[in-house]
Parts: sequence; structure tokens; C-alpha cells
Amino acid sequence: QAVTLYGSSMYKGAVPSGQPLEISGASKPGLVTSNGLVLFGNDGNMLLVRNLQFEDGKMIPASKYFSSGETVTVELTEEEKKVSEDIKAIWKSILSNVEAIEDTTDFFKSGAASMDVVRLVEEIKQKCNGLQLQNEDVYMATKFEDFIQMIVRKLRGEDKEEELEVDYVLMDVNDMTVKMPHQCFIDGRFTNAEEGKTYNTINPTNGSVICEVSYSSVADVDRAVAAAKDAFENGQWGKMNARDRGRLLYQLADLMEEHQEELATIEAIDSGAVYTLALKTHVGMSIQTFRYFAGWCDKIQGSTIPINQARPNRNLTYTKKEPLGVCAIIIPWNYPLMMLAWKSAACLAAGNTLVLKPAQVTPLTALKFAELAARAGIPKGVINILPGSGGLVGQRLSEHPDVRKLGFTGSTPIGKQIMKSCAVSNLKKVSLELGGKSPLIIFNDCDLDKAVRMGMGAVYFNKGENCIAAGRLFVEESVHDKFVQRVVEEIKKMKIGDPLDRSTDHGPQNHKAHLEKLLEYCEIGVKEGATLVYGGKSVLQPGFFMEPTVFTDVEDDMFIAKEESFGPVMVISKFRDGDVDGVLHRANDTEFGLASGVFTQDIGKAMYVSDGLDAGTVFINTYNKTDVAAPFGGFKQSGFGKDLGEEALHEYLRTKAVTVEY
Repeated sequence: QAVTLYGSSMYKGAVPSGQPLEISGASKPGLVTSNGLVLFGNDGNMLLVRNLQFEDGKMIPASKYFSSGETVTVELTEEEKKVSEDIKAIWKSILSNVEAIEDTTDFFKSGAASMDVVRLVEEIKQKCNGLQLQNEDVYMATKFEDFIQMIVRKLRGEDKEEELEVDYVLMDVNDMTVKMPHQCFIDGRFTNAEEGKTYNTINPTNGSVICEVSYSSVADVDRAVAAAKDAFENGQWGKMNARDRGRLLYQLADLMEEHQEELATIEAIDSGAVYTLALKTHVGMSIQTFRYFAGWCDKIQGSTIPINQARPNRNLTYTKKEPLGVCAIIIPWNYPLMMLAWKSAACLAAGNTLVLKPAQVTPLTALKFAELAARAGIPKGVINILPGSGGLVGQRLSEHPDVRKLGFTGSTPIGKQIMKSCAVSNLKKVSLELGGKSPLIIFNDCDLDKAVRMGMGAVYFNKGENCIAAGRLFVEESVHDKFVQRVVEEIKKMKIGDPLDRSTDHGPQNHKAHLEKLLEYCEIGVKEGATLVYGGKSVLQPGFFMEPTVFTDVEDDMFIAKEESFGPVMVISKFRDGDVDGVLHRANDTEFGLASGVFTQDIGKAMYVSDGLDAGTVFINTYNKTDVAAPFGGFKQSGFGKDLGEEALHEYLRTKAVTVEY
């Protein structure tokens, strides 16, 4: 019989697996796949058909072609029979030209139009306790008998999509039971790594094992990239209305907010972040980021451009902003969830799909995020999370020919290696947020109380594991000693301990190897002749705790003056009173340019210095004040490209120019 095809689109990529379907006159059999019916053209191209309609008007998902006749008729209960009568009355009110609604009555053959579909959906919603139908459901069950069967199955919950299966690790902590996924997340499912390998993720507060996590392989990367590519080229995400995409991202942000205490708890035990900071910044700013970029989804637009006319014809040139395709994102361990959000939200808002590798030592909030994304309705394959080694997973992502963009936050040496791999493989687009040695200049006319408070935050915020941390403080000579004295007094008041204790100021360093590196950093500072005023040692208790540290008398050629500690180490150098240009030159004498700061009550001096500072972000009389709407990124060997703000969207878009002659 004749079959009408609906929802067709070109299918790109490898031939999918499916059940062959002989079609008279076709060059080769079609394939009934999980996504629909794939047809092969004589030119070798493939067509994906979503829905099929038969001569009798019945429409089915093409993926159900071989099983469409296997559905067993549901026997209605007395209550369901009452529902059936109510729905029959709705049909009758819409199809007023029909004498009586029979089981065989066809909604559309009886004269219904598209507006009647909307009315039917809304009336069912009112009558059936908010049951939410899609317009497509009506087209799939056009006969009254089939429609009632579909409604009853929905009311019974029998037609729900495959339930997300999560093998949780449960932990009673922080007055709650946290539920933590620990497997790879690929194509909408949690699954073990291909090779079955796992590794332990460690709680830095006491050095204990939290759980085993899947250790992804190259084969897992290939599976995840293939899923992301299929979701972009053939799935609903690539064809979705931009406003609907924004709605899903808003739903994801809402779910993250519902689970914010659980996310903050996981962040605290997996990364050592103080819980109150994790709640406000690690998680809070992540939620804000997704809401901000959700709002951008339907505001991504091109422009029209006047060009010289080729007379007598006329021309129109316009630009389109298009997503890139599959994007890879590699994030660090200092802000596991927030770094995920900063990059992923812009990537998804632009319409791309992604494969994300969290830091090996902090995978758990990324995997929890994957669960929430699935529950928010993000289609399968759009988000894929691969815990494991950077040398293995990260390297394969940078080399993969189907990845069109890679966003990375991490060290400068690894950033250079990634950039080289991206260039050699397929010249994929790259954005890099790398190391820093951010200068903070404190003049003698500053508000000293504020400078001390903000200066300490600039160094010790998040245990110093902060990409924009003030790596070097320049303090004007006449206030130097007083500033140092006040800082030490405040450090002595800080409480070091369990990050889940609400009164804790300073938690453990992220992992053991990092603590050892910090202690070595301090030893080098002492050997080179810098004065260790305070700290420089680990705290004598279980876990990876380090004392907040202060060095003074730091000369420009010393190791600790040039290299980033990425820990709670304040490095102070003195400069002569009034030597504005001299201290500006010293502040810029670094290969890094991520952030910088200045404290002074002289607005002219502040603006002069901010203009001269060679950094992507300048703070004046404040520090660490980032916002989702403000672009963030560095200069020089601190990388290029922006996170946050409108500029971040352009990192995940391409511009196409179209010229029409008419």
C-alpha cells in the first residue's frame, strides 16, 4: 500500500545499524533504526524518515515499523471507560458534523484541522488531570479507538521513555544522602568504560576513597564523539527551535538549583572546596551561567550587509551564525562544576553537542550534572562525560577528526600541546584559558582595611586554587610593613579544617601531589632568599591541608616571583613611593596576562594603571568579581578566547555569508 513519509531529513555519518526493509524500486533495502527509517538514494546519500502514514490514515514512528502491529489492546477499567466517554464528548464537540463518534471515526478524515489538534490537546489536559499530549500524538492515533488506547497507556505510565538507569554510589554526609553516578555517560546512558577499568577518586579532607570511577579509553572517546555527531546531524537537537533549546537549558538550571545542596556537598568532598563557597560560587554561579546562556538561545542572529550592485541585477548579502558541530571540553580540578558550566552553557546555547572530560581527580559533579541534564530532557548524545586520564582521553579528543572545536582550561604547557594536536589533526577551532601570575598593585593612598581584606581574598580564595589568584602583590613602600602585619594578624584568625563545617575558612588542597608541589615551591622561595613570614608547611592532621603562607622581600628574578603556585601563597614585593611607571613595568614583566588588580583612591591613577596593565581582566579596588555577563579570558601565554558574556557564544559559532542576486 502507499505510505506517506513525514519528518524527513538528510542523514549524515556512517550507515547505522538496523533491520533491513525491502522497498520496491529502491537501489538497496532501507534500514529500520532506533531513530527512524533510513532510505538510500541512487546517489549514495541517505534520508532519515521519522514518521510513516498508511492509506488508512494511521501514523506510526518509522522506528516502530516492524512492531507497529504487535501492540496488545488494553482492557479498560470502569474508571477508564468514564474517561473514554468524556473524551468522546470532546471529539463530538470538535467534529460537530459527525452524527456519532465510533471506534473507527478518524479525526482528520472527519474534517479536523491543525487548530482542532491544539484544542483537543488542551481539552484533554483539562479533563485528564493535566495529561500533557504533544500535537504529534494526535497524528499518531487518528482513529478514536487508537486514540483512547494511547490516552489510557499514557495515564497508566506505560508509554514513558526508557527510564534513566543510574548505578549510584550512596553516601550519608552533610546531613543528607548524596547519590553519585560514577560511570561514563555516553549517548544518554551511564555505562562502564569499554575496557572495564576504574580508578579511585579521593576525599582530600582525610585521604579516604570516595568511590571507584570508570576510567575511559580511546574506544570510549570514539563512541562518545560518534554519539555527539549523530545527535547534532540527525537528532532532534540539531533541528530544534532555538527557543525550545533555551527552554531545556532553563529546565536544566532549575534542576541544578533543586539539587544545589547535593551538588555543593559532592564538590566539597571531591575537590576540598569549603561547602559555603561551593554553594555560593561553585554551584551558584554554575546555575546563573546556564540561565544566562539559556536566554541567549533565540537571540543568536546575523546581519544584512549592503554591497555593490551588479547592475541591472540587485544583490542581497546576509550572514548567518551557525553551530560548529561536536565540541570537546576539557576542564580543570579547581572549580569542577563551574568550569563545566562556563564552557558547556555557551556551547549548548549555540546549538552544538559536546564531549566533556572532567579532571581525573574531580569527576563526580560532572557525572551528577550528566544525570540532571538527562532528567531535564536534553536529548541523548548531546552531552557526553568521560572521566579518566588527560593524556589518554584529552589527547584523543584533540586529535579526533570529527571534533570541530576544543575548549580547554589548564596549564600553559598542556595548552600548547593541545593546540598543536588540534592543528595537526583537522585544524579544529581552539580556545585556551591557561596559567597566570596575576599582579595586584597596592598604593599607599588605598583604603588599607579593604586592601587587606580583598588582597587576602585575591590570594587565599578557594585555598589559592584559583586561576586569577593574585600571584604577586606589589605594595608601596610606605604601607608595606603595615600591610604585611595586618595580613598575618588576619591569617591567624582563619579556621583551617573540614570543608563541610560551616565555620571553616580554609579547606584542604585538592590532591596530595598538588600539596607536595606547593611545599616544594615554598622551599625554593626560602632557598632563593625570600623571607618566609608565615606558613610554608602542611598542617599536622589527616588530609591535604596547607597553612596560608606569606613571603616578603621577593626579588623580580626569583622563581616564586615568576612561577604560579596555584595555592595559598602570598608573594609580596615592595616598590618605591610614587614610582607608578616602575611598578607597572614590573607587573607586566611576565609571560602571563590573565588578570590583575589595583588598589588606590586616586581614580586618575587607577585608570592610568588599568590602561597600562597587560591582562584580560583588571580589578580596581576589588578582586575576584567575575560575572556571567562579563567576558573572561587572558592575554599572552594565559591563552586566548573568552568564557562568559556574549563573546563566549562566538567561540562556539561560525559565520556564513550568503549573497543572493535577484
